[in-house]
Amino acid sequence: MEEIIQQIVNGVSLGSIYALIALGYTMVYGIIKLINFAHGDIYMIGAYVGFALTTFLKLGFFPALILSMVICAILGVIIEKVAYKPIRNSTRIAALITAISVSLFLEYGMMYFFKPDTRTFPSLLPDKQIKIFNTDAVLDIKNVYIIVVTISLMLLLQYVIHRTKVGKAMRAVSLDRDAAQLMGIDINKTISNTFAIGSALAGAAGVLVGTYYNSINPLMGVVPGLKAFVAAVIGGIGIIPGAVFGGFFLGITETTISSLGGSLYKDAVAFAILILVLLLKPNGFLGKDVKEKV
Repeated sequence: MEEIIQQIVNGVSLGSIYALIALGYTMVYGIIKLINFAHGDIYMIGAYVGFALTTFLKLGFFPALILSMVICAILGVIIEKVAYKPIRNSTRIAALITAISVSLFLEYGMMYFFKPDTRTFPSLLPDKQIKIFNTDAVLDIKNVYIIVVTISLMLLLQYVIHRTKVGKAMRAVSLDRDAAQLMGIDINKTISNTFAIGSALAGAAGVLVGTYYNSINPLMGVVPGLKAFVAAVIGGIGIIPGAVFGGFFLGITETTISSLGGSLYKDAVAFAILILVLLLKPNGFLGKDVKEKV
């Protein structure tokens, strides 16, 4: 019983990170039908920004988290304006190649300027553990911060999407871009807002991971970025609740596999699940079948 509780706690913490990154994928895809493969590298840059703010400016956890989100949001808008906007009406393959190119540019740009060495992230949170229900299962205070911050950001995102003009514009553009434009919605501004929000969430995930694992490197965004994409597809890409569900589902699945002695195969299991979902339910668990008239 203790083992089950412990793996659920670990899975929820890991799933929170996947969910934050997956939200960026699913928001951008929902608006402009683009898979932004550079999104995992925004997460990496968020970790490095948090590292710089806490190491050199001696900022605390929450100031570093907020500033990292702001800087990543600005970077996301710049990437959209420079790399994606000029090819918005091009073919899908052109957009895909551009996204991969931006990803490689960010990774090796960071290697060039900051070296490929692994950096040790400062310890920002107290090293304290809480026993769960008087069992041997423990809840690290870092897990608490990750879960609380993730849930808070998701609730804030839901408020923005459903209660603000920015969110209503995003939902309108996602539903029908041409009709939204005819109604006076600024498409370019809406797309920039989408990239800003998604990149801010990825930046927050980067700081959380740096704080939790205490180490960062320029390639740290590759595998989590792919896993977050898998999570978005499993839940239903383009659907915000689907990204959250997929993130937690994948996180709990991975920790369960690891606890059963299959830590070497957890990545393979994640992609095997993706293949099964694409074969059996291509629109994801929470996706809906949409019929198109020809």
